[in-house]
Amino acid sequence: MLNFQAVFIDRDGTLGGTDKVVYPGDFELFPGVQKSIELLKDNNILVYSFTNQPGIANGEATDDQFESELTSFGFDQVYICPHRHEEGCDCRKPSPGMLKRAAVENKLDLNRCVVIGDRWTDMLAADEAGCLKILVKTGSGQDAFDRYINKQYYGRWGVIQPDFIASDFNEAIRWLIGEGVAKC
Repeated sequence: MLNFQAVFIDRDGTLGGTDKVVYPGDFELFPGVQKSIELLKDNNILVYSFTNQPGIANGEATDDQFESELTSFGFDQVYICPHRHEEGCDCRKPSPGMLKRAAVENKLDLNRCVVIGDRWTDMLAADEAGCLKILVKTGSGQDAFDRYINKQYYGRWGVIQPDFIASDFNEAIRWLIGEGVAKC
Protein backbone atom coordinates (compact mmCIF):
# COMPACT_ATOMS: atom_id res chain seq x y z
CA MET A 1 0.00 0.00 0.00
CA LEU A 2 1.30 3.44 -0.90
CA ASN A 3 2.09 5.73 2.00
CA PHE A 4 1.29 9.09 0.39
CA GLN A 5 -2.06 10.74 0.97
CA ALA A 6 -2.02 13.30 -1.83
CA VAL A 7 -0.01 14.74 -4.68
CA PHE A 8 -0.20 18.50 -5.32
CA ILE A 9 0.53 19.34 -8.94
CA ASP A 10 1.35 22.65 -10.52
CA ARG A 11 -0.46 23.33 -13.81
CA ASP A 12 1.47 25.43 -16.36
CA GLY A 13 4.68 23.80 -17.50
CA THR A 14 4.17 20.74 -15.30
CA LEU A 15 1.03 19.13 -16.70
CA GLY A 16 1.16 20.79 -20.09
CA GLY A 17 1.33 24.12 -21.82
CA THR A 18 4.56 26.09 -21.66
CA ASP A 19 6.42 28.24 -19.17
CA LYS A 20 3.69 30.85 -19.76
CA VAL A 21 0.03 30.68 -18.75
CA VAL A 22 -2.19 29.02 -21.32
CA TYR A 23 -5.82 29.68 -20.44
CA PRO A 24 -8.53 27.00 -20.23
CA GLY A 25 -9.82 26.03 -23.65
CA ASP A 26 -6.33 26.31 -25.18
CA PHE A 27 -4.41 24.30 -22.56
CA GLU A 28 -3.25 20.82 -23.58
CA LEU A 29 -1.73 18.14 -21.39
CA PHE A 30 1.71 16.80 -22.26
CA PRO A 31 1.65 13.27 -23.74
CA GLY A 32 1.01 10.54 -21.16
CA VAL A 33 0.00 12.92 -18.36
CA GLN A 34 -3.62 11.75 -18.27
CA LYS A 35 -2.48 8.14 -17.78
CA SER A 36 -0.10 9.23 -15.03
CA ILE A 37 -2.93 11.02 -13.21
CA GLU A 38 -5.02 7.86 -13.52
CA LEU A 39 -2.12 5.81 -12.11
CA LEU A 40 -2.09 8.00 -9.00
CA LYS A 41 -5.84 7.60 -8.59
CA ASP A 42 -5.59 3.81 -9.17
CA ASN A 43 -3.18 3.77 -6.20
CA ASN A 44 -5.69 5.66 -4.02
CA ILE A 45 -3.63 8.84 -3.97
CA LEU A 46 -5.61 12.06 -3.97
CA VAL A 47 -4.73 14.41 -6.82
CA TYR A 48 -4.89 18.15 -6.11
CA SER A 49 -4.07 21.21 -8.18
CA PHE A 50 -1.68 23.78 -6.76
CA THR A 51 -1.47 26.74 -9.11
CA ASN A 52 -0.97 30.52 -9.18
CA GLN A 53 -3.32 32.11 -11.74
CA PRO A 54 -3.15 35.93 -11.59
CA GLY A 55 -5.04 36.08 -14.90
CA ILE A 56 -8.18 35.56 -12.80
CA ALA A 57 -7.57 38.88 -10.97
CA ASN A 58 -6.83 40.48 -14.34
CA GLY A 59 -10.17 39.26 -15.77
CA GLU A 60 -8.53 37.04 -18.40
CA ALA A 61 -10.20 33.85 -17.12
CA THR A 62 -12.36 32.73 -14.22
CA ASP A 63 -11.72 30.50 -11.26
CA ASP A 64 -14.59 28.29 -12.51
CA GLN A 65 -12.92 27.84 -15.91
CA PHE A 66 -9.70 26.62 -14.30
CA GLU A 67 -11.56 24.43 -11.82
CA SER A 68 -13.71 22.85 -14.54
CA GLU A 69 -10.67 22.14 -16.69
CA LEU A 70 -8.63 20.60 -13.86
CA THR A 71 -11.47 18.43 -12.57
CA SER A 72 -11.99 17.17 -16.14
CA PHE A 73 -8.38 15.92 -16.01
CA GLY A 74 -9.26 13.90 -12.88
CA PHE A 75 -8.23 16.23 -10.07
CA ASP A 76 -10.00 15.55 -6.79
CA GLN A 77 -9.71 19.11 -5.54
CA VAL A 78 -8.54 22.37 -7.07
CA TYR A 79 -6.46 24.96 -5.19
CA ILE A 80 -5.89 28.17 -7.11
CA CYS A 81 -4.33 31.44 -6.05
CA PRO A 82 -6.16 34.04 -8.17
CA HIS A 83 -4.11 37.00 -6.92
CA ARG A 84 -1.53 39.18 -8.64
CA HIS A 85 2.10 39.10 -7.47
CA GLU A 86 1.83 42.44 -5.68
CA GLU A 87 -1.35 41.66 -3.71
CA GLY A 88 0.56 40.06 -0.83
CA CYS A 89 -1.83 37.18 -0.19
CA ASP A 90 -0.86 34.14 1.84
CA CYS A 91 -1.92 31.65 -0.82
CA ARG A 92 0.43 32.63 -3.66
CA LYS A 93 3.42 30.36 -4.10
CA PRO A 94 6.09 30.35 -2.71
CA SER A 95 3.81 30.67 0.32
CA PRO A 96 2.48 27.29 1.49
CA GLY A 97 -1.01 28.75 1.97
CA MET A 98 -2.75 26.53 -0.58
CA LEU A 99 -1.09 23.44 0.90
CA LYS A 100 -2.04 24.38 4.45
CA ARG A 101 -5.62 25.12 3.43
CA ALA A 102 -5.87 21.74 1.70
CA ALA A 103 -4.45 20.01 4.79
CA VAL A 104 -7.12 21.53 7.00
CA GLU A 105 -9.99 20.96 4.57
CA ASN A 106 -9.00 17.36 3.81
CA LYS A 107 -7.38 16.28 7.10
CA LEU A 108 -4.01 15.69 5.43
CA ASP A 109 -0.63 15.21 7.02
CA LEU A 110 1.53 17.33 4.69
CA ASN A 111 4.58 15.22 5.62
CA ARG A 112 2.77 12.45 3.73
CA CYS A 113 2.13 14.56 0.63
CA VAL A 114 4.08 15.34 -2.52
CA VAL A 115 4.44 18.52 -4.57
CA ILE A 116 5.32 18.28 -8.27
CA GLY A 117 6.17 21.48 -10.11
CA ASP A 118 8.43 23.20 -12.61
CA ARG A 119 9.35 26.31 -10.62
CA TRP A 120 11.48 26.90 -7.57
CA THR A 121 8.47 28.60 -5.94
CA ASP A 122 6.79 25.16 -5.96
CA MET A 123 9.83 23.70 -4.16
CA LEU A 124 9.89 26.54 -1.61
CA ALA A 125 6.19 26.10 -0.75
CA ALA A 126 6.62 22.32 -0.51
CA ASP A 127 9.64 22.69 1.75
CA GLU A 128 7.84 25.11 4.07
CA ALA A 129 4.91 22.68 4.33
CA GLY A 130 7.10 19.60 4.82
CA CYS A 131 6.09 17.86 1.58
CA LEU A 132 8.25 15.69 -0.65
CA LYS A 133 9.49 17.89 -3.53
CA ILE A 134 9.73 16.83 -7.18
CA LEU A 135 11.01 19.29 -9.79
CA VAL A 136 10.16 18.53 -13.42
CA LYS A 137 12.34 19.94 -16.19
CA THR A 138 9.43 20.83 -18.47
CA GLY A 139 8.03 24.38 -18.67
CA SER A 140 10.34 26.53 -16.51
CA GLY A 141 11.89 23.48 -14.86
CA GLN A 142 15.18 23.39 -16.75
CA ASP A 143 15.69 27.11 -16.09
CA ALA A 144 14.83 26.62 -12.39
CA PHE A 145 17.24 23.71 -12.19
CA ASP A 146 20.06 25.66 -13.85
CA ARG A 147 19.46 28.78 -11.76
CA TYR A 148 18.92 27.30 -8.30
CA ILE A 149 20.22 23.75 -7.98
CA ASN A 150 23.70 24.69 -6.76
CA LYS A 151 22.68 27.66 -4.64
CA GLN A 152 22.27 27.37 -0.91
CA TYR A 153 18.65 28.32 -0.17
CA TYR A 154 17.63 27.57 3.38
CA GLY A 155 14.11 26.74 4.34
CA ARG A 156 12.35 25.30 7.30
CA TRP A 157 14.05 21.91 6.90
CA GLY A 158 17.57 23.08 5.94
CA VAL A 159 18.99 23.51 2.45
CA ILE A 160 16.17 23.47 -0.09
CA GLN A 161 16.73 20.88 -2.80
CA PRO A 162 14.20 18.77 -4.68
CA ASP A 163 13.92 15.19 -3.45
CA PHE A 164 13.81 14.09 -7.07
CA ILE A 165 14.40 15.80 -10.41
CA ALA A 166 12.40 14.36 -13.30
CA SER A 167 12.55 15.02 -17.01
CA ASP A 168 8.75 15.33 -17.01
CA PHE A 169 5.60 14.59 -15.02
CA ASN A 170 5.39 11.00 -16.23
CA GLU A 171 8.91 10.23 -14.99
CA ALA A 172 8.03 11.84 -11.65
CA ILE A 173 5.04 9.53 -11.24
CA ARG A 174 7.00 6.44 -12.34
CA TRP A 175 9.65 7.30 -9.74
CA LEU A 176 7.10 8.02 -7.04
CA ILE A 177 5.21 4.78 -7.55
CA GLY A 178 7.61 2.44 -9.34
CA GLU A 179 10.80 2.96 -7.36
CA GLY A 180 9.21 2.05 -4.06
CA VAL A 181 9.45 5.59 -2.71
CA ALA A 182 5.73 5.60 -2.09
CA LYS A 183 5.95 2.31 -0.21
CA CYS A 184 8.23 3.70 2.54
